[in-house]
Amino acid sequence: MTSLDLQTGVLYQIYPQSFADADGDGIGDLPGIVAALDHLAWLGVGAIWLSPCFASPFADAGYDVADFTRIAPRYGTEEDLRTLTREAGARGIAVLLDLVAGHTSDTHPWFRDEPDRYIRSDVPADGFVPGPGGADWWYLPNFFACQPALNYGYAREDPAEPWRQDVDAPGPRANRKALRDIMSFWFDRGVAGFRVDMAASLVKDDPGHVETRKLWTQLRDWIEATYPGRVLIAEWGDPATSVPAGFHADFLLQFGGEDDGLPWRSLWNNGVGTVHEHWNQKTCWADAAGRGTTRTFVTAWRRAAAAIAAGPRPGVVGLPTANHDVTRPVAGPRDADQARIVTLLTLTWAALPSLYYGEEIGMRYVEGVGPLEGSSLGPRYERAGSRTPMPWGGAETARESRYLPQDPRPDRPTVADQRIDPSSLLAFTRAVIGLRSRDDRLRVDADLDVLHHDYPFVYVRGGSLVVALNPSGARTGSDLTGIGAARVVLERGLHRGADRLDLDPFGYAVLDQG
Repeated sequence: MTSLDLQTGVLYQIYPQSFADADGDGIGDLPGIVAALDHLAWLGVGAIWLSPCFASPFADAGYDVADFTRIAPRYGTEEDLRTLTREAGARGIAVLLDLVAGHTSDTHPWFRDEPDRYIRSDVPADGFVPGPGGADWWYLPNFFACQPALNYGYAREDPAEPWRQDVDAPGPRANRKALRDIMSFWFDRGVAGFRVDMAASLVKDDPGHVETRKLWTQLRDWIEATYPGRVLIAEWGDPATSVPAGFHADFLLQFGGEDDGLPWRSLWNNGVGTVHEHWNQKTCWADAAGRGTTRTFVTAWRRAAAAIAAGPRPGVVGLPTANHDVTRPVAGPRDADQARIVTLLTLTWAALPSLYYGEEIGMRYVEGVGPLEGSSLGPRYERAGSRTPMPWGGAETARESRYLPQDPRPDRPTVADQRIDPSSLLAFTRAVIGLRSRDDRLRVDADLDVLHHDYPFVYVRGGSLVVALNPSGARTGSDLTGIGAARVVLERGLHRGADRLDLDPFGYAVLDQG
């Protein structure tokens, strides 16, 4: 079993139905991922995370699980998963699965046969929906109505809500045991860890997440004693809370934390393309207008890093380029040139980087596709545009998925075209991943000092590796003592004097002062 190195590794998220189709049925599958492993090894990623590949009716694209120990037939078989973990491991790549811990599909046998596993009421209640077929009971969804919340108990009693159970009632105990059983099943088949969907959602009415944190702490202790080397990565959005609670990593996301995810959104997810109606975000840092700031992000990262350092177990902050729920960096007016800034920051910051599939070539958010399998969350929140098929191109076009339409632009990027172009975003991404893998100054635990905020954003890793970024459409600069003597590692649009650095629009530089 190959492990994910949290200090130097790069995580790569794969949306299975969109990635690569080996059997020609139009849907991406596990054998297709196996066939793409050489590309991922060449790129230099250390682990892949698969969005849910378990049996499902796909009302929420697989996040509605009907059987946690069976591979969805559209993706293949358990043996295909074993092949994937074996072949990935042979290339030094760990395999992580997506664990939906807080709910199931309403087609899961538990929902029919084991009512104590779910939060149910004999009377109507706020937020509850009627049971199936005119049943005289109601249940609490965890997201969509087809996703009943698993019962991990309530942290507090309320006489007005008699359905509330204590966290040690039989149903919650059975569900905690089921988490271990599911993890063991896949750990025994070569899986290196899990990204946990909606990780903060388990115990209800839990001020400060006290009981939820206790649950994950116990699971972390069990994993380290029973399956050392495996990892848990949270979809919590608040690493200052979740990592001390037991996770090995948690992403700064578009939600979560003390300010509801604004630190991550303040970088580049400013709503170009389609965006959640309630964000109402006007600016971000990676915007040609140059009206954003890095201070919100840096403050949140420092808070999280300090909380992790003071916590009882090692862990790291995670930083994604995007994911299946949000707009890609290339969207609306933002192009692949600007995406280089996103890539360079993600791969050189003191965090576990996560690349969403296709962002190594600058796949864009595609307007006007969907809805499909629960992708639409509102009139202005359509996720399908971030889930379109990976464009392999060339001789590999035959394995492109047809799950959603391809980007219709005739100049859409393809892997084949960019593999032969030394100036491509793909070549750039590979170069930066290579730099990260061989330079200890880019380890997550290496020092990070911010020299200049905003435009340009300048920081130093490991005491001597300077990273300067200008995502704006105007030339920007900063006085930096002795910068003229530094060796250039990577640059675009760099101008320097002895003690000053300037960057052209969308310019960047990595400079070695060592």
